[in-house]
Amino acid sequence: MVKGRDTKPHIGIFGRRNSGKSSLVNVLTGQDIAIVSKVAGTTTDPVKKSIEILGFGPVILVDTAGIDDTGELGQKRVERTHQVLKTIDVAILVISKNNFGSFEERLIDKFNKNDIPFFIVHNKSDLEPINNEVIEHIKHDFNADVLDFSTLRHTHAQFEVLVNLLQTSIPESAILKRTIIGDLISYGDVVLLITPIDSEAPEGRMILPQVQVIRDILDHSGIAVIVKEPEVDAFLSNMQPKPVLVITDSQVFPKADASIPRDIPLTSFSILLARQKGDFENYLKGTPYLGKLQDGDRLLILESCTHFVSCDDIGRIKIPRWLSNYTGKNLEFDVVAGLSALPRDIRDYVMVIQCGGCMITRKQLVGRLKPAIDAGIPVTNYGLAIAYVHGIYNRAVEVFLKDKNQTVDYL
Repeated sequence: MVKGRDTKPHIGIFGRRNSGKSSLVNVLTGQDIAIVSKVAGTTTDPVKKSIEILGFGPVILVDTAGIDDTGELGQKRVERTHQVLKTIDVAILVISKNNFGSFEERLIDKFNKNDIPFFIVHNKSDLEPINNEVIEHIKHDFNADVLDFSTLRHTHAQFEVLVNLLQTSIPESAILKRTIIGDLISYGDVVLLITPIDSEAPEGRMILPQVQVIRDILDHSGIAVIVKEPEVDAFLSNMQPKPVLVITDSQVFPKADASIPRDIPLTSFSILLARQKGDFENYLKGTPYLGKLQDGDRLLILESCTHFVSCDDIGRIKIPRWLSNYTGKNLEFDVVAGLSALPRDIRDYVMVIQCGGCMITRKQLVGRLKPAIDAGIPVTNYGLAIAYVHGIYNRAVEVFLKDKNQTVDYL
């Protein structure tokens, strides 16, 4: 299962076998996290470790298998290494003994195609320092920074240079600074959260989107009031002042729409997350395509994590049922969890429906949707799709529009 820590910026460590990738992970973490051996190919699968970079914050280091691995099993390891590119925000390419050739050049080409910033660490400088010819080649042909380094005998000053390279290479887009709700509320504002407790709710705790929204409200000096859907009417009849915004679980959108007066803005947890870390403009443009679906159309539903599937599962059970009922059409659905490979070509789908993405980074979410967007396939998100099929789409996004009279039925 994907854990919440995976929402931190991801740093991938790449290079040939025995170049010192795992040793660099140990240096950065200050712990013997990764197995280090003189035997080439010790690291077989990507290994993650959460660390704190002083002056920056928490990140995830991803140690990978060698890009020069051989044999049938070795090629599978290389493929796993290349798959990591879809999940990382910045890359460190480790070389040693002045070995910089086709393996590194092909990998850099993949970095560039995936918009991944990177720099190069020439390891084992205590055994063989980097030569000027390699430095000039890298800087002239690839415009990359190079650090001559030794994981065994580096100085404190060299370590600080390494950390500084990391800090300056991580793109701002990887650091989720955008508030979820802070730009919509003021000091002391009351925000009502409607949070059903059903078979999908974890025992004794709340789901991550709810927790994230509560924290963001508190961070912006708002007042969070949490109720289940049966208590909404009782709360509103006694509450003064009235809430400036109501946020509901998407599954009870119709009940919330009926209960909440029209002069109080209403949206959902999933839509808030879509605005914070998803491709919100493309979601807005793509959602109305739900009204154009035809018999035999195939839709792709993307979950950001793997989880126990219940009879009330939102992505696998409820959304397909709601869409089929709304359209009156015979629709086909494929559901893909986590970052697993798609079962068919993206062009086989007429539409993609992405979950809120609370368990993955913005890079991973945007990258997941990019093939569909590039192919001109409409995309939407759980909350937006649910609001649309229940006839409350414009109300659910109204709070985010500058022109409150604007509608968003673009298609």
